[in-house]
Amino acid sequence: MFLAWLSAGKAHAAIEMHQFDNPVLQKRYDSLTAALRCPKCQNQAIGDSDSPIAGDMRQNVADLLKDGRSDSEIQNFMVARFGEYVLYNPRLDGRTWLLWGGPAALILIGLGIVTLIVRARRRARVRALDADEQARLSALLAAHRDAPQDAKERS
Repeated sequence: MFLAWLSAGKAHAAIEMHQFDNPVLQKRYDSLTAALRCPKCQNQAIGDSDSPIAGDMRQNVADLLKDGRSDSEIQNFMVARFGEYVLYNPRLDGRTWLLWGGPAALILIGLGIVTLIVRARRRARVRALDADEQARLSALLAAHRDAPQDAKERS
């Protein structure tokens, strides 16, 4: 009996979804309720949230769709009422330029660093010995060959 009471409570907590006769309006409604974040819940869309504020937001979206408003007008209405937080994809403005441009800037900086490393390694390649260095190396090798056998065994 206790389990039946618990399952009945869950049935009452179900999220009410608006149904539209027009499939285009239904698709827009589903898209908007998935793209707007519930201000009370932690990172949950209003279409998935059972909080009262999310229910009010879903009702507002449905009413604005019935009034013939565009998706951007509906999003602007929600932003004016709840702030930029309700948008999962923040708009590009003075406050969000780093959020949108940061990854591209990091990639460009990384490519610049890789380019500098490759150029430095190319410059550090082994070069041929000049005449003075070659003569000195030959003298060292000759001195090593001419050294007594017992000195070679000790080293």
